[in-house]
Amino acid sequence: MEFKVNENSIVYGDDSRELARVTFPEVAPGVVDIDHTFVDDELRGQGMAGQLLERCAAQLRATGRKARTSCSYAAKWFEKHPEQADLLDK
Repeated sequence: MEFKVNENSIVYGDDSRELARVTFPEVAPGVVDIDHTFVDDELRGQGMAGQLLERCAAQLRATGRKARTSCSYAAKWFEKHPEQADLLDK
């Protein structure tokens, strides 16, 4: 199992199974909307959603993009990680 970082999503799994995913499509030039976080029941309670958001934040930082959060988990994650607040589109 591994994390696969794509331009607008990060997926955890292998070629046959996707166990976790965060999606962040572009909604304006240089701005994405973190709109969905999914973790399979098999991995729930193990910090996988947080790992997805950490990788998402790193990807946004590396590509110079800002984020909006229509996903409730992502919004709460950013509240708990104020050091990442500069990534939010104001």
